Formats: sequence, structure tokens, C-alpha cells
Amino acid sequence: MKYLFVLLFFIGSFVYSQEIDHKTTNTSFKVSGVCDMCKLRIEKGTVKIKGVKYASWDIDSNNLSIIYNSKKINLDNIHKKISELGHDTEIHKANEKVYKSLPECCYYKTLSIH
Repeated sequence: MKYLFVLLFFIGSFVYSQEIDHKTTNTSFKVSGVCDMCKLRIEKGTVKIKGVKYASWDIDSNNLSIIYNSKKINLDNIHKKISELGHDTEIHKANEKVYKSLPECCYYKTLSIH
């Protein structure tokens, strides 16, 4: 009887963990930035978004890889929240006032002088 209970417990845990995996989504997209301070801000800010479990931003490619719970937040809202940090994404642009409040080393927009 004790073994049956343990077996049922493990089967139930396995089924529950499979349900959780169906809610978890992996994706990646471009987020503008140029330096290690940008990397820290983007990764920390993204992980603080409710529903985001993991974030890793690559300086060279500007590619942000995330794992998030699609039942708690959608991808558009993640883009919007990142833009509120002062960084453009493929979908949402950062507010100019927020962008200009970033340290100068984080200015990723180039000014063309003609």
C-alpha cells in the first residue's frame, strides 16, 4: 500500500510538471543596447517582469533570449515593459525622455549629421 501511494505521488507530480511546461515559452528577439550596463539593465529588468523566468541578452547581436509563462504575460507586454526601461525592441520604441535618462555609455541611437 505504501509503495502504491509513492508511485501515485510520483505519477501525479510528473503529470503536473508536464502541465507547467505547456505554459512555458522560449523565444528571442532584438533589444537595442551597447554595453555591459545595458546588459545588466535589460536582463534584471526583464526578469522582474511578472511571468518571466529567465533572460539573457547578448551585447554583440542585441539578441534577448527569454523563458516566460504565457499564461501570466504575453510577448507584446514583455516588449512594452522592456521599452519602458529605455531600450527599443522590435515591437516597441523606448520613450525619448526615458532613453535620455540612461547613462551616456548606453546611448545606442546614432545621430546622423547632414
